[in-house]
Amino acid sequence: MRMQAAGLFEQEIKPPEVARRLRVSRKSACQWRQLWRDGGREGLVSRGPSGSRCRLSPRCLEKLAGYLEQGPAAHGWVEDQVWTAARVATLIGRKFHVSYSVSGATRLMHRLGFSPQIPARRVAERDEQAVTVWKEATWAEVKEPGRPAEAASASRTKPGSPDGRPMDAPGAGVVTPRS
Repeated sequence: MRMQAAGLFEQEIKPPEVARRLRVSRKSACQWRQLWRDGGREGLVSRGPSGSRCRLSPRCLEKLAGYLEQGPAAHGWVEDQVWTAARVATLIGRKFHVSYSVSGATRLMHRLGFSPQIPARRVAERDEQAVTVWKEATWAEVKEPGRPAEAASASRTKPGSPDGRPMDAPGAGVVTPRS
């Protein structure tokens, strides 16, 4: 996109027109023109992704992935088997003496193929038979009934279609075109 802008600047096309043609903001086109004036096409070459670099070396990232594979219990969180982003940020601080924010730990986990707040596996004490019995017996009793099948609209705020109204209701029998 920047190289296309450079070609248009070489044809003496003004930044507002460049912005319109390339569908970018005028501010970007003006910044690109200034960079083009100062350094030509080379001035518009991308400098790579923005943002800060990862504060952990590739070796530390491998170690972190190993720690995450071991599970939270191996590192002191025994109440459940869930890696939250906050726990991972704490683990990074303890093991590597590097401070990470919760959002930074989330991005790092995704980069390593993990997702926060999702258990790796079911609890060892889980009784599948008891769960099945509960679903069949108790859940059927406590589950709220769904909407009736004759309901005309899924929206709670928008009324159903006129043909779904009782005959004595206002607007019954009136057909309105749908757009």
